[in-house]
Amino acid sequence: MTEPLTFALAKGRLLDETLPILSALGIEPTESLTGSRKLMFETNHPEIRLLVLRATDVPPYVERGGAHLGIAGKDTLLEYGSDMLCEPVDLKLSACRLMTAMRVGATLPSTGRVRVATKYVNVARAHFAAQGRQIDPIKLYGAMELAPVVGMSDVIVDVVDTGNTLRANGLEPRDLIAHSTARLVVSRVAMKTRHALIQPLIESLNAWVDKQHAA
Repeated sequence: MTEPLTFALAKGRLLDETLPILSALGIEPTESLTGSRKLMFETNHPEIRLLVLRATDVPPYVERGGAHLGIAGKDTLLEYGSDMLCEPVDLKLSACRLMTAMRVGATLPSTGRVRVATKYVNVARAHFAAQGRQIDPIKLYGAMELAPVVGMSDVIVDVVDTGNTLRANGLEPRDLIAHSTARLVVSRVAMKTRHALIQPLIESLNAWVDKQHAA
């Protein structure tokens, strides 16, 4: 029997936005994904199953064959940085900007390493390297906005939605690094080996996006 097509979904807000899309495509989990300790779920299609993972785990699961495809934010994909993954569909969900931010009116030190508080260490390193600067990364997973305020970092790199949290903590956005939206991500291997199942999903998702953004 052929292994089911395994679809990795990210927990949290993106999962809440993704499930209605799958439902519109006729894909329904056979039990509720919320409040369960399970991580793998069957669907009404025997040939498709779902994994529910931390957002940062979606790219490695897809790349390493734990899942054939998944949905992840562009910010997560940039940080992971694999050339073994392709992004055939921009779902245009969870839109935000990946930016630097500093205390209002502050400037970077003119010499030496830049202290950067972020969970996007690879993105930050590449961004400042393009400016000829090296960084001293401080890896944080929350409360990024406090780091410059308490003197722990010169700058942060984080996703920005409205910017209200930055302003509330005395920071201001500076450099735009990238725009981020949710993407369908597929391993290049699976695109070849499971093409017959994956291509119809790609076409259906593209049609869904087109319908949502029709004039």
